[in-house]
Amino acid sequence: MTQVSIELDGRGRYLDDAAQVWAEGTAARDGTEVAPLELARVPLRTVLSSSPRTMLVVALGERVVGFSLIAPHTERTAAVRYLGVRPDGWGAGVGRHLMTALPPLLAAAGFADAELDVYVDNPRAVRLYESLGWQPLGDPAPHPRNGRVEQRYRLDLPS
Repeated sequence: MTQVSIELDGRGRYLDDAAQVWAEGTAARDGTEVAPLELARVPLRTVLSSSPRTMLVVALGERVVGFSLIAPHTERTAAVRYLGVRPDGWGAGVGRHLMTALPPLLAAAGFADAELDVYVDNPRAVRLYESLGWQPLGDPAPHPRNGRVEQRYRLDLPS
């Protein structure tokens, strides 16, 4: 496993780093070009500013190597809106490290459970979530914008 530390970024200091990770990761996953930072930043900034309970969690090595962006779905349910790892860190345990750190952080923030959506054609992510105890919730459904099939997962948080 890659040596990383996890940091809760309450001020958005690492927003650009997270946006770059997201741009690189989605391009590598989807076989597309890396989006410019000014475009990659927009959806992350939108989520980050949506609620005072939103959390940006980063995995730091020599630089930001991964991140997760979580926002309230309801008062008691957190929504993991983004999880990204730099492609050169895929398979090195960065995603697992982030996802293992989230439950206690979310529970400490007052959430009782968490949900996330994952494309079913992303087997690496599906395996990660299921190995950490995330359970499918409902039936897979097409994403409303791109039509790719997603599965929602749920995790009960420690009390």
